[in-house]
Amino acid sequence: MAAERRALQIATALAACVPVTAGTWGMWAGTDFLDLPANVSADSHIRYLSGLLFGIGIAFWAAVPAIETHGARFSLLTAIVFVGGLARMLALVTQGVPNRAMLFGLAMELVVTPAIWAWQRRVARRCSRS
Repeated sequence: MAAERRALQIATALAACVPVTAGTWGMWAGTDFLDLPANVSADSHIRYLSGLLFGIGIAFWAAVPAIETHGARFSLLTAIVFVGGLARMLALVTQGVPNRAMLFGLAMELVVTPAIWAWQRRVARRCSRS
């Protein structure tokens, strides 16, 4: 059980590097992060959304030390990320296939994050039994 818990902690910490890194770049670079033309409103919106992304990653990192006790946090964060992934999927369907970075984000949102959530639930159940 300890080995599985540790593996989940490592996987979560590594996966959370994605939103923290992307969020940091987006907060710092604004529209330049996505090679968009300069526009004050678009820049503001990208920086705001990047801040949310950064915060999501930090919230996942904060759960790592006692990962088996943070089921509610994992559920809420996963729901937020998954809904964002559904919105990205809608853009794919209505606007076309985006670049590889956006497809990577889509995979993180609709596959990786829910898989880590399910794994966290499994570890939490197993820890509560022992």
